[in-house]
Amino acid sequence: MMAIMKEARDDWDIVVALPRASSPEVIDLLGRIGVRIDLLDFRSDLEPAPTAFRKLARQWNRIRNEFATLKYLRRFELKQSILHIEISPWQSWQFLTLLSLLGANVFTTMHNAVSGPKWREFIWKCRLQFVSRLPGFHIFASNQDTKNRLEHLVAPSFWEDVAVTYTCVDPAQIRAVLDRNTDRDEMRQRQGLAKNTFVVLCVGQFIDRKGRWIFLDAAKSFADDENIKFVWMAPAEPNDADRAKIASYGLNNFELRLSASVGSNREEVLEFFRIADIFALPSYVEGLPIALLEAMALGIPSVSTNVYAIPEAVKDRETGILIEADDSGALAGAIRELRENPQLRSDLASNGQRFVLKNFDERVASRTAIEKYEECFRNGG
Repeated sequence: MMAIMKEARDDWDIVVALPRASSPEVIDLLGRIGVRIDLLDFRSDLEPAPTAFRKLARQWNRIRNEFATLKYLRRFELKQSILHIEISPWQSWQFLTLLSLLGANVFTTMHNAVSGPKWREFIWKCRLQFVSRLPGFHIFASNQDTKNRLEHLVAPSFWEDVAVTYTCVDPAQIRAVLDRNTDRDEMRQRQGLAKNTFVVLCVGQFIDRKGRWIFLDAAKSFADDENIKFVWMAPAEPNDADRAKIASYGLNNFELRLSASVGSNREEVLEFFRIADIFALPSYVEGLPIALLEAMALGIPSVSTNVYAIPEAVKDRETGILIEADDSGALAGAIRELRENPQLRSDLASNGQRFVLKNFDERVASRTAIEKYEECFRNGG
C-alpha cells in the first residue's frame, strides 16, 4: 500500500487512517512519503483467544472499531473517494455492506485465501459470495495463488475482475543498499559475529506459521559446529513462554535480533540482511513474503517452503531451493548443501536476484492498482 501511495501521490489526495498506537516505524515511513496521517482512538485486540469468552470479546472489539471507522469515514465524500482497507471481507461483511449502501468504492488486498475446517470454510464462502456481489466492492490478490484459490469462493464475474497486485520490492531501495558497498566482514564484526561464521538468516514475526521451531530444529542439527550461526530478525520480543522454549533448545548457535536494534530505517534494516550467507524461511502459511523477495533481490541464496505463493518466486534449484513445510531435516540438508557448494550459492543468488527484480517491481503492481481505482470511477463503481 505504501508503494501505491508513492505512485499515486502526485495525482491523488491521500489520507492514511491508523490506530493511534500504530508502529512508530510505520508512521515514520508514511511521513517520508508525504501523506496526511489521521490517528484514530481505537486499538485492535490481537491477543490470543483460547476460550469462547475471549473469542466473543475479540469479535465485539472488532465490531466497535468498525463502527468507529464508519463514523470517521462519513466525513469524506465516499462516492468520490477510494477506500483501500486492510480487512477480512469474510469477517467484516456487515461493515462492507454498510459502506456499499453509502456508495463507497472499497478495495481490499488478500494475501491468502481462506482455509480452515470445512464448516468454517462453508460460512466464509457464503459471506464472500454475498460481499462479492456488493456494488463498489473489489479485491486485489497479492499473488496468483490467492486469486486461484478465490475462484470457488466468489461470484464468477467478480473473480474475473480480481487483479493480481504482487507483493513486490522497491528496486531503487534495493539498488541504494547494494550501492553502499558495505564491508560485510566489518558489518559482521559490528554485530558480534566472527568473520568466518556461516550465517543463516530468517526475517519475520517469530510465530508458528513462519516455521520458527523448524528453524531452531535445523539449528540444533548443527549444534556441534562452531562456525555456523542461525539468526532470526523479528519486529518484537518473544513472550515469556516462547523465550523459555527457545532456552530449552540449549543452542549456542542461535540469536534473535530485533529489527529496531539493527537500523532506524528500512535501508539500514535491509543492509543487515547482507550479513547472511543464506536466507531461510520455513513457513507453513504465507502469501508471498516481502522479506523473502527482498533477500533474493539483494542477491542472497534463499531456501523456503513449497506452500501457497512462494513457488511463484522460488523456482526449485533455479532461483532458490524449495523444501516441504514441517521438515527440519530438509531445511538442514539444504543449508548443508549450499554451505558446501559455493557455485550453487552463486548461481541461485544471481538467478534469484534477476528474477525478482524483473517480476516483482512495486511500480508495476502499484500502477495496476491505480488503474483499477480509475476504472472504478469511469464505470461508476
